[in-house]
Amino acid sequence: MNLKNYQFNYYLNFNINKHLIVFLHGFMGNINEFDEAIKLLSEYFSYLIIDLPGHGKTKVLGGDEYYKIEPTAQTIINLLDELKIDKCHLVGYSMGGRLALYLTLNFPERFIKVVLESASPGLAIETERLERVRRDAQIARKLSRSIIQTDFAIFLSNWYNQPIFGYIKNHSDYDRMIENRLQNNPHELEKSLRFMGTGCQPSLWEKLQENKIPMLLLAGQYDEKFIFINTEMAKLCKFAQIKIISNAGHNIHFENTLAFVENIKDFLYAAS
Repeated sequence: MNLKNYQFNYYLNFNINKHLIVFLHGFMGNINEFDEAIKLLSEYFSYLIIDLPGHGKTKVLGGDEYYKIEPTAQTIINLLDELKIDKCHLVGYSMGGRLALYLTLNFPERFIKVVLESASPGLAIETERLERVRRDAQIARKLSRSIIQTDFAIFLSNWYNQPIFGYIKNHSDYDRMIENRLQNNPHELEKSLRFMGTGCQPSLWEKLQENKIPMLLLAGQYDEKFIFINTEMAKLCKFAQIKIISNAGHNIHFENTLAFVENIKDFLYAAS
């Protein structure tokens, strides 16, 4: 797998004296997902931010199979090789967290420490995966009908009514976040959901026990679903620790940026 199947949009801020963090955004995010957190972390770390396939300005030049988690992960490794980044820290949110976990478990030699925000190892039971694929296909059809921006805005409003997002709509910068989401192409998001949704990825539950990379699992106070998932993950992986972040739902880095940043700093600076 090489980079010819993708035209990645990315930004690298590198300082040889600072450890590097690779940030992987969530579904409907883009290269600007972690802007506020990066403003606070850039004093201490170098960083690489990437538009994942189906998002932002990254283009998939191959077939639809290149939206999947496996080729995406391999090509991120190829990008690190091209940029001469041998080892780095990794931070992933939601969809980007699933991708970060896949990278950690399949390319452990490349990562020092990993932070997973509101992430999961996928679904362990095949019937659950098939049901999730069916549900995601329904959502994807709604995205495909978002021909005009008003339709897409309505879709986003409904999306953030989900219980996992807690009180995100009350956030003072909620409208700014929506404007950022609207920069994406709904038809590209549809492909991402169809091919890189939770039901499509291989289950990583069994491989968790093999992991030896220190991992910090972050879950928001109002996100009961992912508190449960991450608690189960921590039970299976002795190198993982879980932190529940107050005043936040699924999107911790947006709702409680300071706590998100402080937990990352404390974890990455702590002796392994």
